[in-house]
Amino acid sequence: MSKSDTARHREIVMPALLRHARTIYGGAMRGALDRAGFDDIPANGLYVIGGLALGAEEVPLANLIRDLRISKQAAGQLVDTLVMRGYLERQVDPADRRRLVVRLTERGAEAATIQGKARDAVDAKLAARVSAEDIAAARRVLYALVEMGIEAREREPTSS
Repeated sequence: MSKSDTARHREIVMPALLRHARTIYGGAMRGALDRAGFDDIPANGLYVIGGLALGAEEVPLANLIRDLRISKQAAGQLVDTLVMRGYLERQVDPADRRRLVVRLTERGAEAATIQGKARDAVDAKLAARVSAEDIAAARRVLYALVEMGIEAREREPTSS
């Protein structure tokens, strides 16, 4: 959207805006990773690698499954692929030996650094187009949506 086309955003529904915005970030990250030789990261792999890089050093596998909102089988296959390709290592949780935790390997941390730089480049281009206040407002709105999702998930019955 050009600076002169500031009203166009009102015509596009929020889900479409979110999808296109996600595509901009994902494409930039995927392209940077591909150029750096990390072209074997599967779908949802960027989420796992980026999430581990931004979060705690160790994340229980159950948390990844919940956050991805995919089946346990699909999450297990994703983690298996990332382990096999050298991005993650899987270990028994020292606090609870019944659980597994995953963490980034050196290769995974390098991929996360490249992914972060690509994200930062998109952020810089965005900052050149809109004000810091606009970005702050967008972040507040998006976080409110995240909170709505968390609240809805907390109301869901748990399966035993």
